[in-house]
Amino acid sequence: MPRELSLAEIFQMGYYWETKILLTAVKLELFSALDGCSDSPAGLARRLSLNERALGLLVNALVAMRILTKQEERVANTSVSQKHLVKTSPDYVGHLLVLHDSEWANWGRLEETVRTGIAPVRQHLFETNPEMGANVLAVLDRVGRGSGVNLAQFLQLEGGEHMVDVGGGAGTNAIAFCRAYPSLKATVFDLPQTLKVTKRYIREAGLEDRIALQPGNFNTDSWGGPYDLALLSDILHYQSAHANARLVEKAFSHLTALGRVLIKDRFLDQDRTSPAWTTAFAVHILVNTEQGECFTTQDAMQWMTQAGFGSVTELAPRAIVQGIKPRGGGDG
Repeated sequence: MPRELSLAEIFQMGYYWETKILLTAVKLELFSALDGCSDSPAGLARRLSLNERALGLLVNALVAMRILTKQEERVANTSVSQKHLVKTSPDYVGHLLVLHDSEWANWGRLEETVRTGIAPVRQHLFETNPEMGANVLAVLDRVGRGSGVNLAQFLQLEGGEHMVDVGGGAGTNAIAFCRAYPSLKATVFDLPQTLKVTKRYIREAGLEDRIALQPGNFNTDSWGGPYDLALLSDILHYQSAHANARLVEKAFSHLTALGRVLIKDRFLDQDRTSPAWTTAFAVHILVNTEQGECFTTQDAMQWMTQAGFGSVTELAPRAIVQGIKPRGGGDG
């Protein structure tokens, strides 16, 4: 049985201070200003046109947080901040942190949302701010490359199949799958503005002849096909249960007989109280999407069964669910 929280731990949960300190430093490009060098708070303030006293307090907190180091009144990046928070680094993740900062106001309306059930947003980031969306896709692509390779190997696909990656973003999974299976062809279906980024990644991977791009709204537009595999990766939590049930039905209609749908997402356990990170993510989705929420694998499997899929199975706990379209189900 887990131990009870102490009062000190409860207080720590209530302090959002360190989060905002880090996000502010990223937005001010403080770490980029310390790229490969050290400087005094006064020097940094002059170079970045900031208030010296206020910056000094921020810098001291970042040192205490072990994101910066300080020696003889000069501060410098740690190895981690140099690698991940300097804008010119190939491993820069600041764009994703800037996105989190842009969602700060939505989190400030959590009480109102819980009282009314009405989210403070009406459109997705990729519709309202395509430039930031492109930057976030770049970070998610880097983060997801390893998991895409692992997913491709885990699924053990047949040769010669044609897959559609619905809401495929930067094409991370499509690229990983095509590299793992030389005879596989893929189509990435996503919003037109998103596919502008995807096209560049497909070209850099040298897979233009095997990965097609199809623009549209995956809820309202045809996906083309028919396909042997439909991948719905990390998109369910942006939508309502009703919209997802319809989306799974749509996947059924776009598959060949014996084709399969694979759903990968951040699923909750059956009583919806774990994993802990996912329960917090569900609240994040509450205030940052119009109707999204986190679901269980049982929810996804029910949608598959209702759509007509057979052999519905949970391939990985709280992570991957699969359904197979039976013979006689008709081609898409």
